[in-house]
Amino acid sequence: MNTDITSIDEYIASFPQDIQVLLVKMRSTIQKAAPKAEEAIKYGMPTFVQYGNLVHFAANKAHIGFYPSPSGISNFEKELKRFKTSKGAIQFPLDQPLPLDLIKQITAFRVAENKEKHEAKTKSTTKK
Repeated sequence: MNTDITSIDEYIASFPQDIQVLLVKMRSTIQKAAPKAEEAIKYGMPTFVQYGNLVHFAANKAHIGFYPSPSGISNFEKELKRFKTSKGAIQFPLDQPLPLDLIKQITAFRVAENKEKHEAKTKSTTKK
């Protein structure tokens, strides 16, 4: 984890050109799905934040990792069958096109989920 990197631009620039192209596509797709989200670097990865962490992504040796939380994976289990997944991560192989529509759908799901949790929390604190 490179702790010197403080922005997504710096993160992307630290990779070879072919990987940069994929990272820029990831970033752009996430931005379209979450236009109000703020960008950050958390856990050494590009992160989008709106009512808490939405999604993270990162370049790896053989894949682009996408980290939409466990709910972002379980709610798209059928669509993710062709990719390697774990509890909180999806691996998009470098030798295959990124599934941009799916990334957008998962990110939009996470925006709605975080907003719903935030509103529920706000309602419960105002009732006290």
